[in-house]
Amino acid sequence: MKSTDFVVARDDLQHCEAIETPLPDPAALPAEALLVKVTRFAFTANNITYAVMGDTLKYWTLFPAPDGFGNVPVWGLGEVIASRHPGIAVGETLFGYFPMATHLVIEAADVSKRGLRDGAAHRQGVSPVYNSYARVTGNPEFQGRAGDYRALLQPLFMLSFMVDDYLAENGMFGAKSVLLSSASSKTAFGLAHLLHARGTVKVIGLTSAPNVAFVQSLGCYDEVLTYDRITSLPASAPVAYVDMAGNSALRETLHRHFAEQMKYSGRVGLTHRSTEPNEPELPGAKPSWFFAPDHIRKRAREWGPGGVEQRFGAAWSGFAPKLGTWLTVTEGRGPDAVKKVYLDTLNGHVSPDGGRMLSLWE
Repeated sequence: MKSTDFVVARDDLQHCEAIETPLPDPAALPAEALLVKVTRFAFTANNITYAVMGDTLKYWTLFPAPDGFGNVPVWGLGEVIASRHPGIAVGETLFGYFPMATHLVIEAADVSKRGLRDGAAHRQGVSPVYNSYARVTGNPEFQGRAGDYRALLQPLFMLSFMVDDYLAENGMFGAKSVLLSSASSKTAFGLAHLLHARGTVKVIGLTSAPNVAFVQSLGCYDEVLTYDRITSLPASAPVAYVDMAGNSALRETLHRHFAEQMKYSGRVGLTHRSTEPNEPELPGAKPSWFFAPDHIRKRAREWGPGGVEQRFGAAWSGFAPKLGTWLTVTEGRGPDAVKKVYLDTLNGHVSPDGGRMLSLWE
């Protein structure tokens, strides 16, 4: 049998193809290893960020590919089809970080009732969150459409949750309003939902004209503006900016407009991928990257065992019921369908109210 991988050229993300490699012999797997069938996975603009930052943040090391190519990591579900670990049965369902592929070999480590870790040497240079798999067999929250929502939104909502927590921990940096670029993106409206629920700041969404109606319909933004109208905002009140877009020109415009009233400028995403290599010094708070795994580790220490999961679970329970009205989930199967969704997402040709679940299995 063969395994199929969908790979992209690391120096030209427009170049992509499906390749076949020999499927490992289940009988020859290393001790305690698993052979997992990747049954379905989500694909969003966040996966494009993984590709753009593949070298910088070591995403390309997670799932090896031929020289010059990379396998874009995705969040999804897989079924154990062969197991050399005595505590993990064939047929178990795992939720976590997978390659865009039909199969993955996992070197199971730190196995507990709730999950396990891939102990493969090449995967140890990244945050532990990317190597953890939840054991979700029979869990209704990971079945059917609920499982699709988990794959599509849970990793993004964890980022939203951590940014919200970071802003709250710092008293919103004294801001009266929080501006979110790419307001139609899933991470942005997850954060807007959390900030809106706090009721302590005005939540302002920045988006392109075609997405205004969708962003307004979400009900979690107090104000929605197109990018060409951002300088109409009063510059006299303190603001915080969460940059989901990664657009240097937009960031500079906002900083120069608000000047010293820009109290926080956090960079979260790269959906526009137009950041200049040498940006000028800007007035106001110095733009800084927010890296969620660092904040997760901090809160895990402070909140104790299960603290992050408990608080995140409570937040998710208030968010998940809205997704049925906010998103339309579509499914695609086979290499051609995966390629189309990948290229459409890479080139910005996807609607904000869509959620795409994929599989390389025909």
